[in-house]
Amino acid sequence: MADTFQLQVATPERLVVNEQVTLAELPGEDGYLGVLAGHAPLLSALAPGVLSYEGGGGPHMLVVDGGFLEVFDNHVRVLADNAELPETISRDRAQRDLEEASEALKRATNEEESKLALSAMKRAQARIDAAEKRGPGEPSA
Repeated sequence: MADTFQLQVATPERLVVNEQVTLAELPGEDGYLGVLAGHAPLLSALAPGVLSYEGGGGPHMLVVDGGFLEVFDNHVRVLADNAELPETISRDRAQRDLEEASEALKRATNEEESKLALSAMKRAQARIDAAEKRGPGEPSA
């Protein structure tokens, strides 16, 4: 199909997604990136955030925790440090993680500590966002 492209999302442990999709939105270091079929070649670092895509029966999402993105020849390859499906995320746990990261940011005494705390906050917020979009009535771990 001319309006689709191959999306592959892998972590060091497993291949999470490998399917034809019509759209992908990915959390780049400088903001979210949208990809459609025929996108120009691109290599980018990923930030913690929600990766969403459409294909195979509707919209899907997962939370990625940094990594890299390559777009080339109608293939989008994501090498993520970690990836979580929304149904495996506990919103309550993610909220606690956000609060802990916020406190760590307040206590930070140098740039490195601040960067780590901000990254933890982004990751926790992405997990909360995905858990909320999952909808009520769907299970969480």
